[in-house]
Amino acid sequence: MVAEELRKNGLNIENLDGIKVVPYIYELQEVMSACEIMLCRSGAITITEIANLGKPSILVPLPNVSHDHQQYNAEVLENLEAAKIIKNNELSAERLNKEITEILSKDLIQKMGENAKKASIANVQDKIYKEIKELLEGNSSK
Repeated sequence: MVAEELRKNGLNIENLDGIKVVPYIYELQEVMSACEIMLCRSGAITITEIANLGKPSILVPLPNVSHDHQQYNAEVLENLEAAKIIKNNELSAERLNKEITEILSKDLIQKMGENAKKASIANVQDKIYKEIKELLEGNSSK
């Protein structure tokens, strides 16, 4: 469906090298690690994965999300110079091409990836477990 919609709008992705539309991906981290630049929405888990993998990204925050959380999430990486943000209503083939070309032509891939890593939190699952455990232990003494 995506490829067909793109064709209707004058873009045949089947003729482009390095671009592939695939069904839902269950092992997303494996696919993400093979990518040079991430193009995605900016939910909290997505931002975390991008940071953990140290990938440059172009983020298109989902509009109308409660309290504009996706915009704020995207700004975390943008402020680190690890991502470019394109607002949903500004997304076009021309704008996307401009952002990708800039990242590639200025050879920002490595720099943006390194900057993304700065937002990564090591052993986050251990920290969450510790916080929950402390909360539970605190409540059990009451």
